[in-house]
Amino acid sequence: MINSVIRYTVIFILLVLLQILLFNNIQFSGYVNPYVYIMFILLLPVEIPSWLLLILAFFTGMTIDIFSGTPGMHSSASVLAAFIRPSVLRSNSPRDGFEPGAQPSMLAYGFRWFLIYATLVVLVHHTALFYLEVFRLADFFRTLLRVLLSSVFTVTFVLIIEYYRKGR
Repeated sequence: MINSVIRYTVIFILLVLLQILLFNNIQFSGYVNPYVYIMFILLLPVEIPSWLLLILAFFTGMTIDIFSGTPGMHSSASVLAAFIRPSVLRSNSPRDGFEPGAQPSMLAYGFRWFLIYATLVVLVHHTALFYLEVFRLADFFRTLLRVLLSSVFTVTFVLIIEYYRKGR
């Protein structure tokens, strides 16, 4: 129990530092903004209680909000992503179900499974985040393009980090 708390604390700190120091500075002509901190929500155990998942997502988003100067946008998008995560896990569950104490990872469930899981959660997160940022439908298709491009880059970075996280 204590080991997993320490492990997830280290993952949280590393992802937030990566986001603040590196990924917040990546921006291609206003269309691509990778947000890899969402990986913290993706990697939490499958059987985490919903209330704890939502609190951790809010805390994660609020931390990014504080350092990015975007009050409430990342926290609301993160809470929505955490809210939708159990449904994505249920709809994308393996045939035999999840192992007790399982952590959603590429190593445990394969590349295809993790790609579908991460893509769905990231798309929900980015859709909420970018439409909250614009907060009007006048630029609907431009914002949709931002959502899609940023989601592709975010999922790519998440897959790269996940690939090297397990030391393959």
